[in-house]
Amino acid sequence: MRMSFGLTFRSAKGHWTVNLSRQCSRGSIGLFVPPSPPLDPEKVKELQRFITLSKRLLVMTGAGISTESGIPDYRSENVGLYARTDRRPIQHGDFVRSAPIRQRYWARNFVGWPRFSSHLPNPAHWALSNWEKLGKLYWLVTQNVDALHTKAGSRRLTELHGCMHRVLCLDCGEQTPREMLQERFQVLNPTWSAEAQGLAPDGDVFLSAEQVQSFQVPSCTRCGGPLKPDVVFFGDTVNSNKVDFVHKRVKEADSLLVVGSSLQVYSGYRFILTAREKKLPIAILNIGPTRSDDLACLKLNSRCGELLPLIDPH
Repeated sequence: MRMSFGLTFRSAKGHWTVNLSRQCSRGSIGLFVPPSPPLDPEKVKELQRFITLSKRLLVMTGAGISTESGIPDYRSENVGLYARTDRRPIQHGDFVRSAPIRQRYWARNFVGWPRFSSHLPNPAHWALSNWEKLGKLYWLVTQNVDALHTKAGSRRLTELHGCMHRVLCLDCGEQTPREMLQERFQVLNPTWSAEAQGLAPDGDVFLSAEQVQSFQVPSCTRCGGPLKPDVVFFGDTVNSNKVDFVHKRVKEADSLLVVGSSLQVYSGYRFILTAREKKLPIAILNIGPTRSDDLACLKLNSRCGELLPLIDPH
């Protein structure tokens, strides 16, 4: 299955503009969501009972909750990045060691950022935020880096893999807003332009090597060190203090709901193992199989944004 998306990024009279094809700007919301069966009323009732009985509910979300906001994931059958292309995400070690790889990454991210940063929460994000406000959701752990939970108002939140809206200096650790870096890119590359074909997760687009060669990448304003998005790349590990914090939240919970994650990555799967050790009931809402289906007392194959708003958190 092949999908193409036209995206043009260029400077015109000192102003940077992004032109999206109609397919990309309006049609991509559902393109990255895999097919799912119609809602089963009995399954909805089972999830409602699960939520009603939960007093200290911990929710863990993955990329599947954000596909309905137009952000592609990696693993969904037929529509994820791995199914659509032979491209693979950047590796932490490669990014740290290689200036050309950092240049390629930032050029692609520069083009993709206006679109990525403009994505909005969908009904699933808003439902979880509402559960928190009403006291039903004890803690929210997300594997996503898109800030959509924060945009929806969630505050009892741990961003397990960081957030693309922050930038980190690899040398001194200084943190700056990603939007500020976008402005620095524009100053350094006043005549640079690029046309990308294809969207990837985490604010990335596809560019050719020729397009990347002349792209200029700024350094840390504090120490001159290399800059990296404040996220956990593949091949890196989650900060141990953050892992310990989430383990504590799981142990304090009385139930765990997984939303939109296949749990293939160990950084999230380990918390399911902790929940099993604590004998917590586990429910999973995800289109397609997950690594923990055999540990769940309830599994639902439905769209997150279609099902969660139907649940009464009272």
